[in-house]
Amino acid sequence: MALLDLDPRVVAGARALAARAAEPVVALAKAHTTVAVERATLRLAGITGADSTHRAGDVPWVNRVVDTVREHCGLEHGVALPVFHALRRHGLPSLTELAEATAAGQVRYELPTGRDRDRARRAATAAVTRGLRTVDRNRAQRDRLVARLGDPPRRPWIYLIVATGDIDEDVVQAGNAARAGADVIAVIRSTGQSLLDYVPEGATHHGFAGTYATQENFRIMRAALDEVSKEVGRYVRLTNYASGLCMPEIAVLAGLQRLDMMLNDSMYGILFRDINPVRTFVDQRFSRQVHARAGIIINTGEDNYLTTADAVDAAHTVTVSQLLNERFAHEAGLPDHLLGLGHAFEINPAVPESFRLELAHALLARELFPDAPLKWMPPTKHMTGDVFHGYLLDGFFNLAGVLTGQSILLVGMMTEAVVTPFLSDRDLALANVRYVLGAAGGLAEDFRPAPDGFIAQRAHQVLGEAVDLLGRIVDRGLLTAIAEGTFGLMKRPADGGRGADGVVEKAEDYVNPAAELLEAGLTGATPEQPEPEQPSSGQPGPGRPGSGRAGVAR
Repeated sequence: MALLDLDPRVVAGARALAARAAEPVVALAKAHTTVAVERATLRLAGITGADSTHRAGDVPWVNRVVDTVREHCGLEHGVALPVFHALRRHGLPSLTELAEATAAGQVRYELPTGRDRDRARRAATAAVTRGLRTVDRNRAQRDRLVARLGDPPRRPWIYLIVATGDIDEDVVQAGNAARAGADVIAVIRSTGQSLLDYVPEGATHHGFAGTYATQENFRIMRAALDEVSKEVGRYVRLTNYASGLCMPEIAVLAGLQRLDMMLNDSMYGILFRDINPVRTFVDQRFSRQVHARAGIIINTGEDNYLTTADAVDAAHTVTVSQLLNERFAHEAGLPDHLLGLGHAFEINPAVPESFRLELAHALLARELFPDAPLKWMPPTKHMTGDVFHGYLLDGFFNLAGVLTGQSILLVGMMTEAVVTPFLSDRDLALANVRYVLGAAGGLAEDFRPAPDGFIAQRAHQVLGEAVDLLGRIVDRGLLTAIAEGTFGLMKRPADGGRGADGVVEKAEDYVNPAAELLEAGLTGATPEQPEPEQPSSGQPGPGRPGSGRAGVAR
């Protein structure tokens, strides 16, 4: 039920402006590829493993291959044709063996022509199709498990972070968190992984303030949560981070290992990790297409703006970003039920009527996006180390989530932003959530802000300011607005930032079977599904037993 009486014409106008602001960026993303998109394509085609002989440490085979293709014949035509042409020409049985030969200097990549081009395209499409079948099977398996085990009996879902750096210890903490009531487990990434232009291989035990996102770590945690899901009688979801320089690859790995949610914001990497804007927008479009295919809920990062900008003065920038994230997501094929837009409880508690302001902002998000699983973030910026005050503030945050019908509630810690929380802190935080949900879980039924009261007026004000800002963004361009520090006070020029050298303008005859198949799924078209030619990529077929992961033997 709508409580704010928002003018539908204003709301429609805001969405129209967001679409106009996003259109040039979408066109830019379609016209370019990146090294990460090309690596993600080969990961779907079955390549796994790493070169452990390199003097600088393990180098993923997919990086080795893509970098060599770029050196030999460029990436403007895509990596698929040169790779599958070389696979056939050298008579190698798998992409991994092709990568080994590449590292030994035995392969010269070239762009095939004529019949060789047709053969390479068919083989690449067949290999990528097998990878996408794995993604599809995982989505169907999730649906079956949810149907059998059930979802949590109430909203919001309780979302809890584990972050030890050791995947085996994470498994222990995640299981205990689920038994204590958590519905979503987020394995936070090791500090700085978003700036790595490669995805580490294997299980890891040495992360920094988090655990590395790897395919094997994904597999281990998903298997562990499947076991605890049976124990607690509900499907426990798993979250990680599809952001940074390897956003498309991590999205693919998430689909191959049946993760359920991924942090995936259109501008977070630009603003808070200084990653090149063009690189980010290209990568996020491909990653969101993968998430749409995999049925993965994305979580956007608007809450981060309020850690650097004032949560009252900048409230409308959150709404603008939500509308832009919605537009980018819809264009990439993500429906509303997979769109976990973010917002946060970050107003200084010393501000008069701060709780009413928080309610206004949260209720505005809920009514603008009624079908989206909104993710409501706890207070961090104004946690001072006074654990008693922090615990009270988290209680108010939980109450705001109940009153405004939030979908995903990230559990706030009383020691947030002060020290790394202990297990006892998590236990107390979950007790706080359980108390509020138990005592006031249905209070939204009785909550009716006065039509002309403080909360409604504040929500209308923020929406009006968002519309004004969107109009200015349409006039100046989104990339210019980002460069000027519109969001989170971070100024990021379009030609700056990390990873700019990994952006490539597509040639007219660019080929990427993963992009083609994902686009076909988006439009409902039925692309040609050729029979695979030998030699294949070495990836298991859909009927072969195993763990369900796509790839060749290491």
